[in-house]
Amino acid sequence: MPDDLPPDGPESPWDAMAQADPRDLPPGPIIVNMQHERHQRAEAEGKRVSRFFAAATLTGREVPDRQWLVRGMIPSGTVTLLSGDGGTGKSLIALQLAAACALGRHWIGRGVAPGEAMFISAEDDEPELHRRLADVIEAEGIGFEDLDRLTLRSLAGEDALLTALDARTGIQKATALFREIDHYLADLRPAVLVLDTLADLFPGNENDRGQARQFIGMLRGLAIRHSCAVVLLAHPSLSGIQSGTGMSGSTGWHNSVRSRLYLRRVIQGDEEPNPDARVLATMKANYGPTGDEIALTWRNGIFEADPAETGLDRMAKRSRADRVFLKLLRMLTEQGRHVNANSGPYYAPTVFAAEEDAEGVTRDAFKAAMSRLFGQGVIRNAEIMRGRKPVNVIQEVE
Repeated sequence: MPDDLPPDGPESPWDAMAQADPRDLPPGPIIVNMQHERHQRAEAEGKRVSRFFAAATLTGREVPDRQWLVRGMIPSGTVTLLSGDGGTGKSLIALQLAAACALGRHWIGRGVAPGEAMFISAEDDEPELHRRLADVIEAEGIGFEDLDRLTLRSLAGEDALLTALDARTGIQKATALFREIDHYLADLRPAVLVLDTLADLFPGNENDRGQARQFIGMLRGLAIRHSCAVVLLAHPSLSGIQSGTGMSGSTGWHNSVRSRLYLRRVIQGDEEPNPDARVLATMKANYGPTGDEIALTWRNGIFEADPAETGLDRMAKRSRADRVFLKLLRMLTEQGRHVNANSGPYYAPTVFAAEEDAEGVTRDAFKAAMSRLFGQGVIRNAEIMRGRKPVNVIQEVE
């Protein structure tokens, strides 16, 4: 025991110090050492150790680095929610993540912490997992024997619930499956656990905030106990798809996780120009920036990140969007088909994107071009008569 601590024993002053007025206690270092010593003694005696601690006990400790599975996107020791509507490929991209972790390789262009990985699917059977992994290993130029650090489990056709809900109290308890996974993780010590999908694993009402938070809390317990990232896959609601948020059910899901990703299709107006194109967006990141997007394309059975766009590429796209916007504005004005800057059937970006002469410029690109052209004074709002009703339209400034 350090020299500046009071002696321990039957007549130790520890308890008296613990009950004393803080203003009468010795300087900080003595209190820090006292609490640490009491904590160690209680553990040695098999007593329950309080989880409460004084901030002063952090004195002299090195501030721990934040641990990531994928830096800026998927933190370790907590739960990340990955949503995507049916058929977008969220199960595939999550399987690629688990494989990248097991192999110590990059995932869609991002570095991944290497380690053991576990992928549990309640949707895909073993043959489907086999087929998907065959595409992954072919793309990586390896064999199945190289995936010895990837553990798979298919729950397709089984009772896949991780918790049992007491309808009377609203309390969820771990099922035998949850406990089995917990014990397996203790031996495996993986860097990532992927759970596919929420609808099969959760027994409650997705619109109940309390149930959502409780379920995420139990999964976070797994993440903390086993120092791993838990990635939970989910389907967004119809409104979540339409709004572009990827949300589903209660906001408790979004609020409870520390990171939320959304895999979505690339839609322009009512069309999907490239059915193989996807965007993986960071919708929430408690420990990093939101708004990050990765453009992806499905090729040969897997998703690959598209080449990063350079500053010159962006300038060229903006210049083309501005040029095509003005070209179409002139053409439609000559035809008497006036457009406006408001929403509705005559909204310029929507109308222009549907034209054959749009040259591949998207609705969003036309929207950005319209904003720039207004700001530069190249176009303006004007009032014309449509029948007997005055309406606002966009006109080019002469």
